[in-house]
Amino acid sequence: MVTSSAQTVATEGASLRFAGVSKDFPTPDNVEARTVALDNVSLSIAAGELVSLVGPSGCGKSTLLRLTAGLDTPNSGELYIGTEMITGPSAERGLVFQDPNLFPWLTVRHNIESGLVARGKLHEKRHEVAEFMRLVGLETFANAYPHHLSGGMAQRVALARALINHPKVLLLDEPLGALDAFTRMRMQDEVLRLWQARNTTMLLVTHDIDEAIYMSDRIVIMTPRPGRIERTIPITLERPRQRNSPEFLRLRGEILEMLHFAGAEKATA
Repeated sequence: MVTSSAQTVATEGASLRFAGVSKDFPTPDNVEARTVALDNVSLSIAAGELVSLVGPSGCGKSTLLRLTAGLDTPNSGELYIGTEMITGPSAERGLVFQDPNLFPWLTVRHNIESGLVARGKLHEKRHEVAEFMRLVGLETFANAYPHHLSGGMAQRVALARALINHPKVLLLDEPLGALDAFTRMRMQDEVLRLWQARNTTMLLVTHDIDEAIYMSDRIVIMTPRPGRIERTIPITLERPRQRNSPEFLRLRGEILEMLHFAGAEKATA
């Protein structure tokens, strides 16, 4: 259970809006050419919503997350959190990668504290560290080092490290992609539990169609490069969702077919 101070501080997410966002990069081995990663992407995400981005490799999903995190800037278009334009990194937008990126020389407690230390907030927020360790079920591993942890446990440390900053938006770049199938399913439930406890807006990049259906309020299908929004699919299945239900399997088949034909059209263009 989350204790009171972790419940009452910034427990609501913020909306996101992308307005005509385009991004290109230099083409390798050709300094005069540019590769378009995103082309005129517009999308609105409600506060507290969990949205998945799905599409072929290289379609710009991770690029869109980096732009949202403020780690890069678009060539054109604008990104907003609430009513504020995104112009750079901020603690109100947390980012969790596939690799937990833990500091191997720090304990679980000190890894979770590291973001607070970087922001000069440790003295003010130290009391919350134990609360967030309990939130992700790692209170008995406070003094363990990363090499003592399983992949799922390490990813929970990364989630706690991001959440302790009370982000309004949590950006998840295939955070469960390196886990085995059974651990991945358990961690999907873990992320959903944290999302429901914190009501944080979440934007998830995944290649796993089952994961997207199981977790999301909406799935955004992106085209092969240059990345555009092909279709947005609302997922109205009741939670907890049954992975073998007829509607779940119907959605899975529909999305897989859509992605297959999108790739085929790109190949023959």
